[in-house]
Amino acid sequence: MKKIMKTILTVILILLIIYLFSFIFKMYQKDFLNGFSKAELGLNLSTFSRDKDVRYSNADSYKIESPTWNDAIFYKTIKVEKNSVYRLSCMVKTKDVVTGRTPSDSGAQISIMDTLEKSRSVTGTSDWQEIELCFNSYDREEINIGFRLGGNIDNCTGTAWFSDFKLEKGIKSDSTTWNVACFIIKNTDVTIPNTGQNVNVSMTINEVATMEQDMERYKNACATLSGGKMDVTYDIFEIDQPLISISNDDQNGNFVSGSDVSNIIDPYLDKKEYDHIFIVIKLGDLQKNMDIPVNNWLGLGSMVYRGIGFSDIRVPSDSDQVYVYTNNHTFPEEVMLHEFLHDLERLSKDLGYDIPALHASGQYGYENQATTGLEAWYEAYMRKTILDKTTNTYVGLPSEVYTARPAHDSDFKYSVELEFNSEPKNIFEEIYKIVQQAKDTFESVYLERSDNTNEIT
Repeated sequence: MKKIMKTILTVILILLIIYLFSFIFKMYQKDFLNGFSKAELGLNLSTFSRDKDVRYSNADSYKIESPTWNDAIFYKTIKVEKNSVYRLSCMVKTKDVVTGRTPSDSGAQISIMDTLEKSRSVTGTSDWQEIELCFNSYDREEINIGFRLGGNIDNCTGTAWFSDFKLEKGIKSDSTTWNVACFIIKNTDVTIPNTGQNVNVSMTINEVATMEQDMERYKNACATLSGGKMDVTYDIFEIDQPLISISNDDQNGNFVSGSDVSNIIDPYLDKKEYDHIFIVIKLGDLQKNMDIPVNNWLGLGSMVYRGIGFSDIRVPSDSDQVYVYTNNHTFPEEVMLHEFLHDLERLSKDLGYDIPALHASGQYGYENQATTGLEAWYEAYMRKTILDKTTNTYVGLPSEVYTARPAHDSDFKYSVELEFNSEPKNIFEEIYKIVQQAKDTFESVYLERSDNTNEIT
């Protein structure tokens, strides 16, 4: 009898302890982010918590609530192998998410901290949907990867829930063929930032034809000047839908960013995998006395959109023949090649290589030629045959850069899932989950019996 009483008391004590832990966990549940760290641009302006009421699956969701403008993220540091491809996906739900700018690439997103690498963003009020980020680790061994309500250049208000995280390691492609998308946006109808002036211009038929010819020349130049180290395939999309938004900063003046054309190019990027993007635009027409001021650029590179290198190519506002092949100008594809090489320059640095700057041609004895421009410099740059007299070695793009194409879904046909965020992760959550499951089971049985009783009655 004493043994029975002792057993009963032990069971009661254990149940009381479990109940106490579950009660404490409920009180402080919002503080248990399961190993995630949190950061925000405006300190203490956003709330980070676990939400047991808004869930996609059995696990409590992770919630960011920003009642005022902020850029907030919760993140984890993960170990990665160098020069490997990874894909992180999750489910996201939003309520009243508003961006500070229009258009904007901010919102609820997956983001690698201190980089431009991000998934697509979700704004407004939306039900659960999947987002994903494919990325190459390049020279990194650790990455801070997180779930964000905000963006690199814009803040948000509203609420976002994240759930069901999945991290995969893929098989990196060794292909040296770069698939390029060229969007020729024929019409511009833009109000210039900070001035209110409207510019409404269109490309001529000849200008469109010239850009298409130069894309073919650019393709051939990549194969020839690299000495066969790489080649290009491309698709050209003639877009009638006008460009209606333009970005601005002190360094470049007015330019086209990914967010300015996302609604135009995303439907094409969703259908096919591309490794580089050209946006061809016309920003003025001097004959109509309409011109959008830029800081002296015909091409603008080193940008990234959806993990893909992104370049602007500007059709001149006057009758400049820079893109036209003539006996006196035999390298009209130079602007396209130059901006593409800026992307390879960026990727070489991401791979950990110290290479000459693309704009350093004069330092190595290469001068701009009247008919061929800097063609000889680009050839040496791509073939790594630039002589560095200080070290008596040859420098230029590393051969590895030609296989450093963006990560794509096709790299994950035979992926391996890695542990990222197992649930639960701590003793409080473990106990709470057991109690919650028991509670759900009891309620299910009770309701079933109640239904059966009602049916008999």
